[in-house]
Amino acid sequence: QVQLVESGGDSVQAGGSLRLSCAVSGYSVSDYCLAWFRQAPGTEREGVASLGTPGTTYYVGSVKGRFTISRDNAKNTLYLQMNSLKPEDTAVYYCALARRYYCPTSQIAVDYHYWGQGTQVTVSS
Repeated sequence: QVQLVESGGDSVQAGGSLRLSCAVSGYSVSDYCLAWFRQAPGTEREGVASLGTPGTTYYVGSVKGRFTISRDNAKNTLYLQMNSLKPEDTAVYYCALARRYYCPTSQIAVDYHYWGQGTQVTVSS
């Protein structure tokens, strides 16, 4: 049974940091494309970062230099380290897995086959 279990969401002040975790079962994080998406109220789901099996990464422009996507193969877990958080980062964050070795060229939700339940990140000013 494929499952993605997220943790780490919280309420923090602007400038603070959080690390989101996504524990994966059923697939090895070393063999498939993994990504983080986020969705704020009234907006479309946005691709934030992705990590391909060769180690290639993608970041949406608004988080470059602040967020880092990584994986721990031994723990079969995906991470998103978020630093210098801003109020506009407030959203529900989702981890996702695509049954591909290379990540899709466009970060759209339909290309990802398995999803976590979402975790709330709230950044106050």
